[in-house]
Amino acid sequence: MCTSFLFLPDTTTPLNRVFALAYHRLLLSAKPSHMTPSVGAIPELITSAANAEVKRLRSLHQRKYRRQTGWFLAEGTRICTEAVALGWELHRLAFLAGREDHRSIRPLIEALIDAGGRSLPVTEPLLQRISRKDNPQMVVGAFAQRHIELSDIHPNQSDIWVALDRVRDPGNLGTIMRTIDATGGRGLILIDDCTDPYSVEAVRSSMGAVFNVAIASCSQPEFLAFAAEWPGRIHGTALLASTDFRAVACDGPLIILMGNEQAGLPDSLIHACTQLIRMPMRGRSDSLNLAVATGVVLYEALRTRN
Repeated sequence: MCTSFLFLPDTTTPLNRVFALAYHRLLLSAKPSHMTPSVGAIPELITSAANAEVKRLRSLHQRKYRRQTGWFLAEGTRICTEAVALGWELHRLAFLAGREDHRSIRPLIEALIDAGGRSLPVTEPLLQRISRKDNPQMVVGAFAQRHIELSDIHPNQSDIWVALDRVRDPGNLGTIMRTIDATGGRGLILIDDCTDPYSVEAVRSSMGAVFNVAIASCSQPEFLAFAAEWPGRIHGTALLASTDFRAVACDGPLIILMGNEQAGLPDSLIHACTQLIRMPMRGRSDSLNLAVATGVVLYEALRTRN
């Protein structure tokens, strides 16, 4: 026999009252065969934006709270499931109440409980507030960030890394992570004051690739010291470069060094490159979007290696 008890929270709007009553009826009508022992009782429905867990998740849209907690948000069952399968630590899972038995959500809840995290059934309006999207995914997960040090990088002959200097746009950063992953690149080195790779915007743009690439952050002097000991090539893009990017060798350990969206590479980083490259411009434009340019160079490196 399975008995469920639910103590309804205070409801401040007619919509939340209707949702809470419907959720209560769902629990009372659940059959014992639908209750998986490893998952345990369905948690209490959250309907208030003042709930501490909801406020914690919403705070992760701000960099200072991501730094304080070491957490970040990822959305969608596919991306969250892949992250858990890769061993990323899941701390919280907000999901649309009533979907506990969904084939994509139940394994996430089970993994979360095994890891000592908390599952948070919420209303759709709260999911919208957590994700800041009008059409939110069914789940939003809070994962632990991962960072590596430059000293952790020990390249082999096939490794390709991308180094970015003071990249500002999270959409560009996320797209670059996605392209690194797509081309089989090893990881990303962020130099000086870059946008946060774990911001909601960067994670969304990466389409889950943030879970597949290693991420290191460093100051410019730290990178210069690292570059001086790099056992392979360092290709940097520069407007004044005379060598076409299609005419250079890309074998061995490779770093593709890209500059800031507006200013490009500073002289100090240009001098660290073993080869400066350019992309031909046939029209009136004299440069490409940072993410596009990085993708072009990555795929050319992949083509020459194959």
